[in-house]
Amino acid sequence: MGVLVIAGACLLVLFMVLVKRKVEFFLNFCLRAVTGAISIYGINLLLEMWEIPCAVGINLCSLLTSGTLGFSGVSLLYAIAAFRFL
Repeated sequence: MGVLVIAGACLLVLFMVLVKRKVEFFLNFCLRAVTGAISIYGINLLLEMWEIPCAVGINLCSLLTSGTLGFSGVSLLYAIAAFRFL
């Protein structure tokens, strides 16, 4: 867990440096993060309807992942959750 906190802090610092340089990058990141949160919520609803116990929480880590990587980040989060399920 400590490694994730350190990695998150490093990503946050890098993100803040990039935000100063490009506002467009910030808006793109926010759009990907919001889209990722909406898709995580929708996928969690579908998995709950199908009674599959493999859900991803919407938190800072998942928003950073989906904001940075886009839909592939959301897929990565569900792959990690499915790996834990196995």
